[in-house]
Amino acid sequence: MTGMVRLTSPADELVLLDLLNTTPVVEGTSVDLLGSDDEAFAWARSRTGIGSGEEAWHLRLVRDQLQAVVRGAESAVALQRLLDDVRLVPVITDSGVTWSLDIEEHEALGTCALLAWGHVQEQMPGRLRACANVECRLFLLDRSRPNTARWCSMRTCGNRLKARRHYRRAQRAG
Repeated sequence: MTGMVRLTSPADELVLLDLLNTTPVVEGTSVDLLGSDDEAFAWARSRTGIGSGEEAWHLRLVRDQLQAVVRGAESAVALQRLLDDVRLVPVITDSGVTWSLDIEEHEALGTCALLAWGHVQEQMPGRLRACANVECRLFLLDRSRPNTARWCSMRTCGNRLKARRHYRRAQRAG
């Protein structure tokens, strides 16, 4: 293995959500923000990645598996193979023991996203989900107290669905 990587941090939840949301629907067409290597390199570098071909491939693999798991199309067990080579290593510092991941450098960003998914599942079960708008491919992490958020964005998906329901009710009434 080539490098030590920190364990999950709050920033990793953002990377997790950003990675899940790399296949948005734009003007009715599904877009892949990691589709080309150049796009994947830029995406990874802007999130502390190294921007290599191996990293781009690993990020796409992790993203596709995570999306399938969060949508309920795959069991979480499907993620196991992505973590089989990950090792936790103790590191002694003046303040005690810290833990780091010993993994290949090109797998660091994707692995941090996977570990953040695990942390979210453990600390906030049921709060990471797909947007309720079936025409949307984005995901949300519901931090509301009642855990009732349904849309990736109230401004876009929420308003669209509410406007459609209002229009249908008005059509039926008129």
